[in-house]
Amino acid sequence: MSLELPRDFRWGVATSAYQIEGAVAEDGRTPSIWDTFCRVPGAVENGEDGDVACDHYHRMPEDVALIKTLGVDTYRFSVAWPRIQPGGRGPVNPAGLAFYDRLVDELLSAGITPWLTLYHWDLPQELEDAGGWPHRDTAYRFAEYAELVYAGLGDRVEHWTTLNEAWCSAWLGYVEGVHAPGRRDFADGVASVHHLLLGHGLAVQRLRAAAAAADRPIDLAITHILGNAVPASDSPVDVEAARRGDALHFRMYMDPMFKAAYPPDLIADLDAVGVSIPVQDGDLEIISAPLDTLGVNYYRSMKTTGFAEDGTTTTDEAGRPVTRTVDFGDRPKTYIDWEVMPDDFADLLVRIGTDYPGIPLVITENGAAYDDVPDADGFVDDQERTNYIAEHLAAVAQARRRGADVRGYFAWSLMDNFEWAYGYDKRFGIIRTDYQTQTRTPKRSALWLRDTIARARRPRGED
Repeated sequence: MSLELPRDFRWGVATSAYQIEGAVAEDGRTPSIWDTFCRVPGAVENGEDGDVACDHYHRMPEDVALIKTLGVDTYRFSVAWPRIQPGGRGPVNPAGLAFYDRLVDELLSAGITPWLTLYHWDLPQELEDAGGWPHRDTAYRFAEYAELVYAGLGDRVEHWTTLNEAWCSAWLGYVEGVHAPGRRDFADGVASVHHLLLGHGLAVQRLRAAAAAADRPIDLAITHILGNAVPASDSPVDVEAARRGDALHFRMYMDPMFKAAYPPDLIADLDAVGVSIPVQDGDLEIISAPLDTLGVNYYRSMKTTGFAEDGTTTTDEAGRPVTRTVDFGDRPKTYIDWEVMPDDFADLLVRIGTDYPGIPLVITENGAAYDDVPDADGFVDDQERTNYIAEHLAAVAQARRRGADVRGYFAWSLMDNFEWAYGYDKRFGIIRTDYQTQTRTPKRSALWLRDTIARARRPRGED
């Protein structure tokens, strides 16, 4: 299969600290909001947690060796804030930093570029107790943490991502309460968005200054989970609902960063329900500090309606406009019940390039959960996942032909892991993890990706 991707296209795999590391109480690490949330009855399927996860903390060298066999050039991982800076304040924890020091050296010795994400949802519990992301001070604590990590790893790590999926942190954690810390307050969620973005901007300023002072190259990014809001019908009610959804879940994150302003229609929507964004003088200038790369995580877009489930009402019990998602109805679904939408992926990437021009894109997550069935040797013939990755890579190639500046693709995820509120039931890995023995076995999708990367790197005419 020819994907028409350039030979210098970046190929990678991705993970996050809490999902794979385990060792939650070793070498000075303190609890994160996810350690606490996992102890809440009913919060996580089967009452599971990340205490051991994939035991990557103890098996890191063999995992890096496994990454090397895939032929990727980049490994995207996250650093655990409570491992680096226990409690979210004070000096660096040398033992915690030492793990990532070893990881970076192991990657570089294997010829793999480290792509470091500073925050993938594991806020130190002490900072949540002090107010969490709805509290402005958390943004400043994050910037200080970023400086600590850079001081330890900046001599070897060039690619830095501040936040992973601020929407999930704010909306799922503070509005819907289905992710840590499990709070349900719309105003807190709105404040969280702003303070996450402010923390990002402050970290960018400090990292850029630190790199300049040390005369080192640095590539700064943020990763957003993005998708289009598609009206369920041409009804004005549904069209308006899609506009609201797009403002709240897409433009609320992108416009402050690339246009130095929140969308006026979003502000009007929030005013109508008595909620405001806690912007202070100078915040938007900080948030819109120039970036080198935008990370895009994509799983699906949303079909949006303004009607309630009974098909008649357009406001909820509190008098607020209904904005809810419904199935497209004609798309296959993954095991996590998400619809497969590679065609919309291409449209999304083109839209980003049109609405926010000039920023190179890297797909920092894309993948699918399926009900894997291993054979006697632990091998998973995951043709559905293989097809999923192939279709979405084809969408990337199509988007590039249409002008989108997409420069890389990272498969989510390297291995089966702790999948947040789904526990260990949902498997996204291209490598199977046997959680009883911690044996890793590449699936068909991993072998396909390895071979696809090799073909993409060949000179034209050698296919």
